[in-house]
Amino acid sequence: MLDNNNYTDNPTEPQLEDRASGSTLGDFGRKIFKGDKVIWAVFIILCVISLVEIFSATSTIVYRQQNQFGPILRHTMFLIGGVGVILLIHNIPYRFFSSLIFVLLGAIILLILTPFIGESVNNADRWISIMGFTIQPSEIAKISLMGTIAFLLSKQNGENDGLLFKWMIGLMVVVCGIIAADNLSTAVLLFGVCYLLMFIGNVKIIRLLKVAGAGIVLVLLFILLLNIIPEDWTNSGPLNRLGTWQNRITHFGDAKEMTEEEYFTITDENYQVAHAKIAISNGGVFGVFPGNSTERDFLPQAYSDFIYAIIIEEMGILGGLVVLLLYVIILIRGGIIARKTEKLFPKYLVLGSALMLSIQAFINMAVAVNLIPVTGQPLPLISRGGTSTLITCAYFGLILSADRFGISKKKEDEPVTDENEKSGSDDFEDKDSSGAEDVSLNGLEDKVEFEIYQV
Repeated sequence: MLDNNNYTDNPTEPQLEDRASGSTLGDFGRKIFKGDKVIWAVFIILCVISLVEIFSATSTIVYRQQNQFGPILRHTMFLIGGVGVILLIHNIPYRFFSSLIFVLLGAIILLILTPFIGESVNNADRWISIMGFTIQPSEIAKISLMGTIAFLLSKQNGENDGLLFKWMIGLMVVVCGIIAADNLSTAVLLFGVCYLLMFIGNVKIIRLLKVAGAGIVLVLLFILLLNIIPEDWTNSGPLNRLGTWQNRITHFGDAKEMTEEEYFTITDENYQVAHAKIAISNGGVFGVFPGNSTERDFLPQAYSDFIYAIIIEEMGILGGLVVLLLYVIILIRGGIIARKTEKLFPKYLVLGSALMLSIQAFINMAVAVNLIPVTGQPLPLISRGGTSTLITCAYFGLILSADRFGISKKKEDEPVTDENEKSGSDDFEDKDSSGAEDVSLNGLEDKVEFEIYQV
């Protein structure tokens, strides 16, 4: 017997149900993942590459911990937490990020406390343990200083340019100076990104040239200091990091003066660079396929500083070019979003975030292929990390937030219909609530600006 309740004469009903379910999933995805789709696509691809390469490159950690899935589960949890950070930040209007200056003040306090209460890893005091969680204050300082500089640049009006310039340079010198004591490469990266942001933000060229001249003089003096300071002074104590910088700078150009036998001899000084070159050589054009790397067992930081060398070994030069292209897309897409943005603050916020992500990636890649001395900068979102992974996701969140709330959606002219007339009354009723929200957001921005001037 046929069940009349389940029987249908229309054979297209199942197809309609499938389409309905598909559209429901699509609507759900659009509601959750808002903002620029290209940025979301690049983020997802980088996460996939990160999971594959971290699972392969953490063989030394697996051996120490005797836990095959421990490192990859930890990294997966941080990536999931990073997605949560993006979903939170990209739903917050960009006006609220003017309060990053208060986050910067907290980051400065943590940076000052780090040498006294921080944990030492690889002879560097860069981490603080709070309630069982280890954080890196320099990463918090990077994003908060970049956001503060973007906010101050947006407040230039021709009359207060000199005052705001002094504020920006003062904050950059203080923050980067504190960071440089234990992490010179991060300090240089942060200062460089903020300097580029000031150039983009129409700061007078003469002021920027004065800063550049002072920076060149300081760099020359620093290099001179590294050459004349006795090595005994840098073996231990507060000048210990100077010894690390001495070795990296002095040994970087030694290859041109070496004999062929000395060049191919692996020593303690060139251990990381030599094995990174071997990894790149093993990869060739197409690579040895993920999971088949041999140099991951020899490179001390195969899952962090030198993960790009492992990517080339396993995915070949083609895979390395794809990864490079992804960061180039972030930079280009950030410029496109900034160009469409009407307000200055989200414009500078997008450019600062895109510059920070892409330049840091380029530095990591340059180290892996021995174009510049070893810096210790991780590959954003791909390298293994905790605080750095979450902060990297926060940069993506800032870009998506500026894309959502900084670009005005112009309505196209449409013929008036009954539906439009009906919805027009509803839109009119919502004007009061949306206007009140705009007033409150603008009030917050003005309040922050007033407090800065008061200080």
